[in-house]
Amino acid sequence: MTKYARDEFDRVPETSTRQGVHRAVAASRRRSLAPILAAGCVALAIGLVAFLILPKLGFSAGQAAAVTAGGSASASASSSPSATSTVSPSPTPTSPEPAGTEAAAAPSASPSTTPSATAAAVDKTQPVTIYNATTTAGLATRVGGTVTSDGWVLGETGNWGGVPQQTSVIFYSGVAQKDNAEALGALLGVDTLVDSAEFNMPLVVVLGPGYQ
Repeated sequence: MTKYARDEFDRVPETSTRQGVHRAVAASRRRSLAPILAAGCVALAIGLVAFLILPKLGFSAGQAAAVTAGGSASASASSSPSATSTVSPSPTPTSPEPAGTEAAAAPSASPSTTPSATAAAVDKTQPVTIYNATTTAGLATRVGGTVTSDGWVLGETGNWGGVPQQTSVIFYSGVAQKDNAEALGALLGVDTLVDSAEFNMPLVVVLGPGYQ
């Protein structure tokens, strides 16, 4: 009890709404927490969607995590926006290669020196003697025309008076005339070549039976 008498200020209506400074402060704090709570609920919902529903739709775990991270970032940005600056990495300077590197790396292609097969020289100035060892008249003269047309020098032509031959033969005198005999045999179709010193002529063609 107080020793002072009651006055008009002591009479307070029971139905009056009492408001004080402390109530206003509490209300303002509750209002400031509302956006943060809303952002948290949004992030939680996005996380549940990403980890429970997206894998069933075919998204991988990495894509779901990216969706969750993107949703969380957007939620935090909406609650407390802050100015972010992106710094692009500076390109790393490449040191120029010294001159002559490519030339040193690529080996120089040296031309291959493969010995070319040189055909043996055929001396068509050597006289060719032709004998007919068949019963066909004028065969030596006809074959002599073929030899002359090919550039050979035609020697003596006539009938064969030696040992009867079973086939056509080209006699050549010494190794030096072997290439000439082979070229002459290819021209006339004679395969039999005989090295003989019996004749005093370098090349002798004897046309045997069956030669056409």
